[in-house]
Amino acid sequence: MAPLTWDQVGDRLYETGVDHGVLYLPDAAGVYNTGFAWNGLTTVTETPSGAEASPQYADNIKYLNMISAEEFGATIEAFTYPEEFAQCDGTDLPSPGVAIGQQGRKMFGLSYRTRVGNDVDGTEFGYKLHLLYGCLAAPSEKAYATINDSPEAIAFSWDVTTTPVPVTNLKPTALIVIDSTVVDPTDLAALEDLLYGKGATEAALPTPDAIITLFGTP
Repeated sequence: MAPLTWDQVGDRLYETGVDHGVLYLPDAAGVYNTGFAWNGLTTVTETPSGAEASPQYADNIKYLNMISAEEFGATIEAFTYPEEFAQCDGTDLPSPGVAIGQQGRKMFGLSYRTRVGNDVDGTEFGYKLHLLYGCLAAPSEKAYATINDSPEAIAFSWDVTTTPVPVTNLKPTALIVIDSTVVDPTDLAALEDLLYGKGATEAALPTPDAIITLFGTP
């Protein structure tokens, strides 16, 4: 085996940015077959939780560690959001320009892109697609302030919890990440055609099983 090396040219990787946000709404069967561009997306903070060790003791020693179930949550921040997100934020729109709050909240899916950079190509090196399933937004604070000599746009924020969806031969999940620097470019282009729509085909969020089938197995 060759000796280990560090910080070689082209190997100094980092991630930055967030763009290409898309909101997906499920139909009655839970299929995310309708997508809407999310403009003004500023931050998505992924917040996994759980997977905590629960030590078990026997014979006066630590016998084993049992791990609790892992949960996935997120915080979404944006300057604006698609009108279709209103139903996910507990708002009903009975007529144009009229919004009724404190209503039921609809589940949704989300995709967004983060940049992968290195020391040679910068942020043009590649990107990762993040796909979220079974999302539910909690009520969030909206702070309206007077306009002054240092005006700032209002930043909306939502805390999101998730319900994992099934994956054949694997545990259910609420998150899939696709790395453009690793996967086949043709398969990636086919996935993006699905996520963002192409021609007369609507944007949609494919199931984890469909994505695994698309990229195949090594």
